[in-house]
Amino acid sequence: MAIASRSSSRSNPDDYVDQSRHQLFDAIVIGAGIGGLVTATQLAAKGAKVLVLERYLIPGGSAGWFERQGYRFDVGASMIFGFGDRGTTNLLTRALAAVGMTLETIPDPVQIHYHLPQDLTLKVHRDYENFLQELITRFPDEAVGIRQFYDQCWRVFDCLNRMELLSLEEVGYLTRMFIQHPLSCLKLATYLPKNVGAIARRLISDPELLRFIDMECYCWSVVPAAKTPMINAGMVFSDRHYGGVRYPKGGVGRIAEALVQGLEKCGGQIQYKARVSKILTQQGRAVGVCLANGQEYFAQRIISNATRWDTFDTLLDQITESPNNDHESLPKREKRWRSRYQKSPSFLSLHLGVNADVIPADTECHHIILEDWSKMEEAYGTLFVSIPTLLDPDLAPDNRHIFHVFTPSWMADWQGLSTSEYQEKKAAIATQLIHRLESIFPGLSAAIDYQEIGTPRTHRRFLGRVDGTYGPIPSRQLLGLLGMPFNRTAVPGLYCVGDSTFPGQGLNAVAFSGFACAHRVSVDLGLSG
Repeated sequence: MAIASRSSSRSNPDDYVDQSRHQLFDAIVIGAGIGGLVTATQLAAKGAKVLVLERYLIPGGSAGWFERQGYRFDVGASMIFGFGDRGTTNLLTRALAAVGMTLETIPDPVQIHYHLPQDLTLKVHRDYENFLQELITRFPDEAVGIRQFYDQCWRVFDCLNRMELLSLEEVGYLTRMFIQHPLSCLKLATYLPKNVGAIARRLISDPELLRFIDMECYCWSVVPAAKTPMINAGMVFSDRHYGGVRYPKGGVGRIAEALVQGLEKCGGQIQYKARVSKILTQQGRAVGVCLANGQEYFAQRIISNATRWDTFDTLLDQITESPNNDHESLPKREKRWRSRYQKSPSFLSLHLGVNADVIPADTECHHIILEDWSKMEEAYGTLFVSIPTLLDPDLAPDNRHIFHVFTPSWMADWQGLSTSEYQEKKAAIATQLIHRLESIFPGLSAAIDYQEIGTPRTHRRFLGRVDGTYGPIPSRQLLGLLGMPFNRTAVPGLYCVGDSTFPGQGLNAVAFSGFACAHRVSVDLGLSG
């Protein structure tokens, strides 16, 4: 099937494949995670012919869902940014609107209720001043430093929130943004190489407060403040008070479902149970994909929503078919990236259905629990807890609630186990986690109606992510976001999107990556920007 030309600058598809034998798409997206779906919907909204290939039965990836015995569980986190109704950083709202979709969301008045060592218990309120006053009450001698630090985060956010967030690889966009917002661009440039830790330690001296800021970073970046880019912190620490945390009615999986509906409304296609086994190249250029069943599809642009490790080590034929499949064939750009970033841990996830009466009155939706600061980054050290049924009771049967408890865990801990050893280890760790939760929710173990446990092996199997990793984290202290790659790769015609690209991890961050990738691809295809 021929593709109608939209611009004389577009590449000639006959240079890459024989159109008489193959249907040619403008873009193929590997994986229906949020980054991949935002890319696909943005391109489809501009008239591109798009095919999304998803290995699993449903879309969403880490933002997917599953149902058991009347419970609808979120696969990943339930703390969602990007659904605000103003500014430009409300990227999920904007992504849905681009394809004529909306979602009902439920505002959460508290982002996190922290339960930390030395009885450091406080809430991050949606209201900025309420949050600051609660923190200052705990650390009265640091009142000035607290306000100066979080106000700096606001300065970063205000700059971002003035401009449309698209591809930093596209010169025309950068020029336009600089002309329209010169001061904001200059301010962002000064923050781009900075990390949170250096700024916090310049303004604050109390060791306990600095550890709290480490946790403020760790709970979404999986690294302490010294390794967390200030640009990302500006987004998270400010948008929680600006756009707020909002939970999609019906569960986090509704985001991916709505994006797929919008994709199809705009003429895009998605296939499930379509596991890509190989990215095909011709003369060094990515031109198509081959599925595990042997089916081949071709496109002018190939976009991988897999991790960069999976993309280059497993999928790209010019790497996987090189002698000994060694990494000598990796592009220099990828080798450089791997020298700076490593795989973050995966998670052990505990999905519980519980009797409603175990939850005390005035309980918040999201909690973080840590008993010992020295164990913050250790396996099973920090507990992340979400109770989404406090916002949307329809996710569970009557008089029941959902607990999603997750904690860092490495694949190496789960290798080489027999089936019985694997099941016993899961049960033992789940028991330990529930015991820790009972310090806040007494009687929890006796109130459990349903229990399911996921490990790094589970995440690898169902999400297709090497070692079940949450994404890349700095292997050493870097200059902010300067080392994070954009969407284009060293292989012509191949792009990456998602948490392996700028600006990194988190649902709103991968949506940003999707907007940027779609913009870069649309310009390269000659579509309207």
